Formats: sequence, structure tokens, C-alpha cells
Amino acid sequence: MAHMTLWHGVLCAALMMGLSAQAGQAAPVSNVPTVHGISLYDTPALAEDFDHFPWVNVDAPKGGDMVRAAQGSFDSLNPFIVRGDPASGLTAMGGLPFDTLMVENPDEPFTLYGLLAAGIRLDPDRRWMEIDLDCRAHFHDGSPVTAEDVVTTFETLKTKGSPMYRAYYADVTDVKILSPFTVRFEFNEHNSRELPLIVGQLPVLSAKDIQDRDITRPTLDPLMGSGPYRIASIQPGQRIVYQRDRNYWGKDLPVNRGRYNIDRLIFDYYRDPSVAFTAFRAGRVDLRVENIARNWITGYDFPAARQELIKRVEIEDHNPAPMQGFVMNLRRDIFKDRRVRQALGLAFDFDWLNRNLFYGLYARTRGFFDQSSMEARGLPSTAERALLAPWRDQLPEEIFNAPLPIEAPETLRPRLKEALGLLYEAGYEVRNNRMVDRSTGQPLRFELLLRDSSLERMALPMVRNLARLGVEVNLRTVDPSQYLVRLRQFDFDMTTTVIAQSNNPGNEQREYWGSEYANQPQSRNLMGIESPVVDDLVDHIIRADSREALDTAASALDRVLRWGFYVIPQYHSPVTRLAYWKKFAMPDQSPEYGLDFDSWWVDTQNDALIDARQE
Repeated sequence: MAHMTLWHGVLCAALMMGLSAQAGQAAPVSNVPTVHGISLYDTPALAEDFDHFPWVNVDAPKGGDMVRAAQGSFDSLNPFIVRGDPASGLTAMGGLPFDTLMVENPDEPFTLYGLLAAGIRLDPDRRWMEIDLDCRAHFHDGSPVTAEDVVTTFETLKTKGSPMYRAYYADVTDVKILSPFTVRFEFNEHNSRELPLIVGQLPVLSAKDIQDRDITRPTLDPLMGSGPYRIASIQPGQRIVYQRDRNYWGKDLPVNRGRYNIDRLIFDYYRDPSVAFTAFRAGRVDLRVENIARNWITGYDFPAARQELIKRVEIEDHNPAPMQGFVMNLRRDIFKDRRVRQALGLAFDFDWLNRNLFYGLYARTRGFFDQSSMEARGLPSTAERALLAPWRDQLPEEIFNAPLPIEAPETLRPRLKEALGLLYEAGYEVRNNRMVDRSTGQPLRFELLLRDSSLERMALPMVRNLARLGVEVNLRTVDPSQYLVRLRQFDFDMTTTVIAQSNNPGNEQREYWGSEYANQPQSRNLMGIESPVVDDLVDHIIRADSREALDTAASALDRVLRWGFYVIPQYHSPVTRLAYWKKFAMPDQSPEYGLDFDSWWVDTQNDALIDARQE
């Protein structure tokens, strides 16, 4: 059982004796008011004395298990680097065993409230931020969470962690320890409004634990955290079990009340999605996020479902639709010509797929910020034109005077005819039923790399359509580990990916599209885009000082990316489909901008009923 050390308890008690209105917060270092949360543009919706998040059930019982299926395998418990496959439940922002400085409220567009941070002081010009740590916070070994841990974590992730952290924290110019429980972050003069919130999402690791190990290597030795769960056991590549920490220091904080109710969270690994679904039907897996339309329509006719032991719900998604698509690797010569990329995209027949394979459940994804105020629409607005005008000679003229590229004409045959014309313009011609380079005679062929056999039925129709144009596509499916290695090394021609966007894009856009990441192995710029236009628009997104400015810059970026034809957009679901055994209960209302599985609990009466019916 973890307890504070004696000196830690004495110091914390002293700090809590009237030095601040907030528990455990030291006397302010600056004259900027201390607040309980920060928001991107507005003020936090929840008052300083809020008791819990609005949607949670504060009376939810504790206990029970939840088993979920994970795909593939894992060989690491270190999610902060790009090497290795980290286990489910661990993310680049920490995950279950790790507390962050602040925690996001998914019921607001982008607002953070204190977690490890008992108090926050943010410079009105956003040039610096001071954070007072809650002196009651301690790691799982009982040692206190201090300013030294924050600084060491920040510097370690930025210098030794995934390239993502260097992009996220690029405009943090200095981090200082002001007192044992107070830290100050200083920001570049031209930093984004989002940067303080990005820093607030920093997962905090134990400085002593970091210093005693090589953080750059995958490991099966858990890193020290201070979060609501500990790693209880692992079977490498097969199972990981998280145990709720009954002595979790933050269990009564307003951001945590009514959450983290389930005692054990278990992730069992399956290499085949169909086997994972079979395990769910047999009661060996408790919860599914159902991403396969056929399963949702036809797959739930089995005994437990007929006995109404399974509940299915559809929850509306109010975030921008994720960009799921075929990504073309511009590092390959065959994809360097925009006309070739556009032609290949015309062979994707969404209407046929949705009608024949997906039961009409999906909508076509057209851009990178669909279903949001940031989505490009119609012709550029006056404000967009002002951003794009300096780059007019580097942009296709269609951006300024043509409708956005969509599927018109809708039917396949005219699209293939248009694709054929584009390929001829790009220097190709058909010889002996093969599309070849007119000057070299080299065939237009590439490999489509997949990580999941279930994607083949979606990819094969496009492969057949391209074959009608004389384009040769080798469809190759590899196991998830090999797929991840190849992606990190950009060792692919074309592949599928999902690029998810928040309602408030910021620094992460550099790694998605920025030139500096185009040839940096393990970055998320899979396409290899190197464009000063894109770099400039990303900077405008990051520096936006209002919602209007952000929407304008994101819309301009969306427009440029769509006319670049770097991705063949596929489809998205307007809802999240969940199927779960009725032994679980969830709050009556879901937060506006995301699911919160941490607010679920085990209904003991239903759990006993299910056990009785299965005997």
C-alpha cells in the first residue's frame, strides 16, 4: 500500500494550512490569478467549486471486471517512444497508469481542469504558465509527485521520446522549478493559443524511475505512474490486466468522482477480428466498438443476443469525421504527379461499396475536417483567399475558381474515362492492356499494403477498377507488427490510415503535414508532403488567435490537401456503434465530444442474472 513519506506529509500539511483556497496549492508565485482550469478561447464552463463532471453517476458502485479485445500483439509497456508495440490501455498521452497535469472535459470543445495541477496561472498573453502541483499526489511507490518529476518528464519526452513530442512542445522555450511543487513553462513569443493546453496534457513520470532506466527502449517492466490503475499482470503479446488502485491519491477530485469504477480492466489479444467477435458472442469479451457494418446488421443473431443479454447503442459523434483513406507515398516516383494521384482516386467506387457491402451505414469522407466548421466548402472565402494569395503561383488554379474535387460524375464509367485522360496527360498510355510510361515503357504498378484481412473486401473492388485502366496493384496483407515496422520506415507504396482531428487542431498538424517531418522516420507525415504552402497554413492554424481565424486557416489547409490528392478518402460512420453485455451500465447522458468508458460501472444484479442464464 502506498503512503506519503513523513517529510512529504509534513510539507503537504503546511502547504494546506491556509496558504491557498485550493487544497494543497502553494502561495502564488506571480500576481496572475490562480484558476482551476483553462480553455482555448472561452472560459471554462464549470465553476471553480464544481463537484464532478455533469454526466457521471457519482453513486456508481465500484468493482467487477471488463474484458476488451485488442488486435495483434504487444511487446512493450513504454508508450512514449516509437519502438515496440505498446499494450492497449497505454497511449502517447500516458493512459491508465499515468496522471497528467490536467484532464480534458469531453463535454466542452477544448477545456482542461486540474488533475495533478491544484492551481494554474496563465499569463494573459500566453507567454508563460505556472502550475502548482497538488502536494497530496504520489506515485504508486508512495513517493511524491514534484516539480522535478514534471521537468524531468518534459525534457525526457522532448529529447528521447517519439518525434510527436518535439512537434507538440516545439514552442516551449524553458521549464523551471520554482518550488518543490511549482513549475513554470515559458513559451515562444509566437506560440499558439493551444500550447498551454498541450502542456497541460503532459503525463508525469517519476524522475527517479526514468533516470534508472533507458527510456528509449521498449520494456516489459512497467514505468512508474500515479494514475488510477496499476498494471497487475501481463502475458506478453496475449493479455494485460490493469487493477484499480484503491489508494489512488486523486479518487475524490472533482474530475475523478464517478469515474474509474471498474476494478479490473483486461485486454485480451486476438490476431483475427473474426475470432475476437466469436469471443464476444461467447461472453469472453464484454464490449465491442463495432466497426464492421456486416456484423452490426447480420452478426447479432446468436443466443445471448436473442435472450437480450446484449445491448447495442449508437452514439452520435460531434467531432470532425476522421479521414480514413488510402495514403499514397510521395517518396515513390509514381505518385509525384498530381494527375496520377487524382486518376487513382477516381477508381474508388464508394457508392458500390456502401450499397453492396456496408448496408448503407456509411457516409463518404471528402476532406480532412468533415462535419465541422473547419471543413472547406464551395469556393474560397475572402479570408481564405487572403491566406492563399501569396502562394498562387504554387497552387493549381482550380483551388481559386473550381468546385471542390468530389466524385462527380457519380457513376463509375465516366470517372474511369476521366482517369484515363488524366493518365494520358501525365505521360502514360495503354500497351497490351497495361498502363505504361510513354517514354520508358515501365508499367504503372504499385503495392497496396494492408494490416488486416478484413480490409481486403473493401480494397479489392478498387484494385479491379484500376485493372480496367491497365494499372497493376499487388494487394499485400501483413501481420500488425510487420505493418507497423514498415509504416515507421515509410516502406510502402500505398496503404490505409486514419487521421483523426479534434475540434481544435494545433501543433500536431506539423507532424501530420510538415516538411520537417516528411523524411523523419516514424513521423506521422506518411504521405511525405513537403510543401511551403502547407507549412504556412499549418503555422496559421497554430497561431490562430480566434475561432474564426482557426476555421479559416483549417478550411484553407483542407482545400489545399484535397486538391493535392494525397489521400483517396474512403468513408466514415456518423455514429459510434457499441455492443456490450448488459452487466455494464453507463450514464444516462454521454459527453458532447467523446465517449467516456471510465464513467461506466458493473451492474451487479445484471451480472448475476447473466451468469445464471449462461449456466
